[in-house]
Amino acid sequence: MIHGVMNVCKEKGYTSHDVVAVLRRITGQKKIGHTGTLDPDARGVLPVCLGKGTKLCELLTGEDKTYETVLLLGKVTDTQDISGKVLAEQCVDSLKVEEVEAAVFSFLGEYEQTPPMYSALKVNGKKLYELARSGQLVERKTRRVYITDIKLLEINLPRVRMKVTCSKGTYIRTLCHDIGEKLGLGGCMEELIRTRVGRFTMENSRTLEEIAHIFSDGEVSELLVPVDEMFDSAPRACVTDAWEKAARNGSSLPEDAAVCEKTLIDNERVRLYDREERFIALYRWREKTGEYRLEKMFFPEI
Repeated sequence: MIHGVMNVCKEKGYTSHDVVAVLRRITGQKKIGHTGTLDPDARGVLPVCLGKGTKLCELLTGEDKTYETVLLLGKVTDTQDISGKVLAEQCVDSLKVEEVEAAVFSFLGEYEQTPPMYSALKVNGKKLYELARSGQLVERKTRRVYITDIKLLEINLPRVRMKVTCSKGTYIRTLCHDIGEKLGLGGCMEELIRTRVGRFTMENSRTLEEIAHIFSDGEVSELLVPVDEMFDSAPRACVTDAWEKAARNGSSLPEDAAVCEKTLIDNERVRLYDREERFIALYRWREKTGEYRLEKMFFPEI
């Protein structure tokens, strides 16, 4: 079985589930999971976890992300992107560039965003897009999101091309909609490319076709980030022989149960390995109790 994280360049027309299905056919293994949906009309970085890497899915969904998007002003759709039904249109001839800049940059920092009806979020066990397609409109709670950075790449009205870095859970098409609403003219997302998820960038991503070719040539290792390298900022610790079984069971470990490469501070994460340099788990050092406590187990096959 293959273990690790693969940086996939999702192409237009594919859902995130489609990508997983194709990778299952390419690799011949079922244990594969993606790290968060990317709209079918969008393209870009989609980290995919394989084998023991699937334990990382929930951790990777929390990473900051960067997008390049085109906002089309003067048009409102039911899906908040260009693929939806047009609900309203307005002329933007009187709009000034300075007004656009002020509206865009007003969204920097925290803001309360209402998730779109056409999304995979669930209400009472039903996905919102399923309810929307059946003609139902339900109230959605706002969510606090954080826009870390916005760069205006080009303004050629009615289109605004921008680069957005944001927290997890941010809907870029909703951001486009909200900017248009602030300007009083409406707006929708015309194009979306995800260029970064945490450490994974567009430059280092591979299309499914490229992955298939590389896999058939037997060069799988060049496609994967090993599980333990995903935490390469955390120091390494090697468990002693006497405590190896306890570590494999996820037990708390006393200070002398492991040899760490540095002096730890309270609550610091460590990567725990066995005597043969196999990655066992993530632990955290607890200064108050003088012990290592399990955070996430990655028990290797023996």
